[in-house]
Formats: sequence, structure tokens, C-alpha cells
Amino acid sequence: MAQMKVADIRAMSPDQMEDAILNLKKERFNLRFQRATGQLENTSRLKEARRDIARIKTIAAEQRAKKK
Repeated sequence: MAQMKVADIRAMSPDQMEDAILNLKKERFNLRFQRATGQLENTSRLKEARRDIARIKTIAAEQRAKKK
């Protein structure tokens, strides 16, 4: 999965954002286990997943603040 674009994230509903975060956390968990067992081929994917989670959380917080 490639890095998520900000425009794509802004087009998501809050429920879709929560689902995306959940999927990324599961992917990150699996990547950590692959790294620990020496099976991880693309080590940069860990960093991308972490930043994607942060990106979604940031945009979600912006949208919640805008509604208030």
C-alpha cells in the first residue's frame, strides 16, 4: 500500500478514517513481527504506516475542531 494522499483522507467519512487507522495498526503490528523474525523486505513500510496513521489522526482532529 502506497502512502496515503491528504486529499484522499479528507474525502473519507469519520467511520472510514477509523477503519483505515485500524487496518494500518494491524498492518504495522504484522510488519513489526516480520522485522523481528527477519522476514521484512520493505523496511520503509513501517515508517510509512506510522506516518499514515498520524496523517489520518491529524486530519480527523482538524475536522472535529472545525465542527465545533
